Amino acid sequence: MSVSARSFRLPSWAGDILLALFVTVMQIQGTIVRNAADPTAVLRPLTDLGHLGYVLLVASGAVVAVRQRWPVLVFVAAGLCSVIYYALDFPDGPAWLGLFVALYTLTALGDGRRSLLIAGAWIAVLSAVWLVAAADIEPRAAIGWVYFRIGAAVMSAALGESVRSRRVIAAEAVARAELAERTREEEARARVDAERLRIAREVHDTVAHAIAVINVQAGVTAYVLDKRPERARETLEAIERTSSQALQEMRTILGVLRDDQDGRAPHPGIGQLDDLISQARDAGLDVKIEAAMPTQPTRPVPSAVDSAVYRIVQESLTNVIRHVGPTRVVISVRSDGDAIDVRVTDDGRADGSAPTPPGGTDGRGRGHLGMRERCQLLGGSFDARPTTAAGFEVAARLPLSPTAPVHA
Repeated sequence: MSVSARSFRLPSWAGDILLALFVTVMQIQGTIVRNAADPTAVLRPLTDLGHLGYVLLVASGAVVAVRQRWPVLVFVAAGLCSVIYYALDFPDGPAWLGLFVALYTLTALGDGRRSLLIAGAWIAVLSAVWLVAAADIEPRAAIGWVYFRIGAAVMSAALGESVRSRRVIAAEAVARAELAERTREEEARARVDAERLRIAREVHDTVAHAIAVINVQAGVTAYVLDKRPERARETLEAIERTSSQALQEMRTILGVLRDDQDGRAPHPGIGQLDDLISQARDAGLDVKIEAAMPTQPTRPVPSAVDSAVYRIVQESLTNVIRHVGPTRVVISVRSDGDAIDVRVTDDGRADGSAPTPPGGTDGRGRGHLGMRERCQLLGGSFDARPTTAAGFEVAARLPLSPTAPVHA
């Protein structure tokens, strides 16, 4: 089985140990070779003071092995080794490799401002020590190596800061991408929830109205079946029309769940109120409509508002059929050019008794809640309350320029 070369990667601690070993060997070997080529230089030998020169070279290189775990302490240790080394006039050479690696690590793994302040302070201290130690260096041209060490130290710090900045920028870019992805998912869920609510509301309005009308007509059919067969035929035909229309509306509402666009009809609106009122009259209501729409409207009626007017009237009539029974209902649909006012008022039960509150006595009914939600989505207002008599009134105002997001 062949193993891809890219799949083999040393752990970070192993890489640091190898780097520390390499730096230590280079510092010792490089210093020995460089000074062997210039035997006339009068400098303290590495073996002096109990081989202190070798100890400092080994220590400044060995600390690199733990640079990622304690970057500040490693840099301080390497800096102290360099200060002591050059202050005691040990021979020059690549004794600064460990210091530069530690300096790079400090700024690359640091937090930016604090690590740069530490690096800057130590570079200033090291520069002063190096320049003082080289005050009597011979030949004078050799002082160029001191300026090289100062410049290399600054470059090491700058390189580490550049790597840290790029890493921070990349992390921020990833965070922004993740946030954008979460935001898109939340927006998608919000749209799905809004569409689910719209479908549920449409299904409720359609099914509740149709079942209420069919229930009344079925009761009439059962009552007149034997006594007035011709009346029974009329009620059965009304049931057929109501159920057929309800099925058609259901297919239209649920058509959004199909991939194809075939067979979809527009949402019912103000133009279909006559059919709705005809069904209500078949269910025993005495319905009167008062419509006052401009012959030349200043602005067209948005489809969402048009559909909301129909659904509010439909739900109001459904509540009357279910909770009141045969009674007189007045429907008013008027427009002042800026909004449409819808008002549905019933006279209550003929015997004057209090009807079951629309929506159910247990608070589980969603009829009025659905109407209120429609109005709020369109930036309108909604009110439903008993009248001074035994009746009930539903009033809504729907602006022709909705001020809120519309899901219709």
